[in-house]
Amino acid sequence: MRTLEHMSTRTAVVTIALLLLAIAIVTPHGSSSKGPYHADVARTPGLLNPDVTQGNINSTVCLHGWTKTIRPPTSYTNALKEKQMREYGVGGSPSDYQEDHLISLELGGHPTDPRNLWPEPYPRASEVDSIENDLNARVCSGALSLESAQLRESELKHSDG
Repeated sequence: MRTLEHMSTRTAVVTIALLLLAIAIVTPHGSSSKGPYHADVARTPGLLNPDVTQGNINSTVCLHGWTKTIRPPTSYTNALKEKQMREYGVGGSPSDYQEDHLISLELGGHPTDPRNLWPEPYPRASEVDSIENDLNARVCSGALSLESAQLRESELKHSDG
C-alpha cells in the first residue's frame, strides 16, 4: 500500500481499477435478485471530481454543507439507477437500491458521471454511509490523505459493496 501512496491519485485509482477488472474477468459471476453485493469495476470504476484536491479540501470536502452544492438532482439519479439496474441485471424495486457514488462526494468523487454511480442495495448502502463519513472525518483531521481515503473506499465498494 505504501507504493500506492507515492502515485498520483488518478494513476492509483486506475491501477486499482485494472487489478479489480482482471479479478472480475476470471471470477465466475452470478446475479442475485436482491442486487449486486459489490460494484462492478468495469461498469463503475469510480471517477474523481477534478475540482477537489488535497490542497483545497478545507474549501470543498471538509466544508460543512459543500456536498449539497454539487449533489445531482434525484430526477437524474433515479433515471440513472433504473438504467444501471438493467445493466447490472438486478431485480426488485428501485427503492431497494441507493444510487450511490463509488467515490463519495465527501471524498472527492465525481457528482454526475455514471462511471462513479451505481445501484447499491440496501441495507448495505446505509452501512457504507457511516464508513464514508468516518473516512471524511479522518481526511479533514489530517489523519489520512484524500488519496488514501479514495483508494480505501474504492477497494471497499469493489470487494464488499
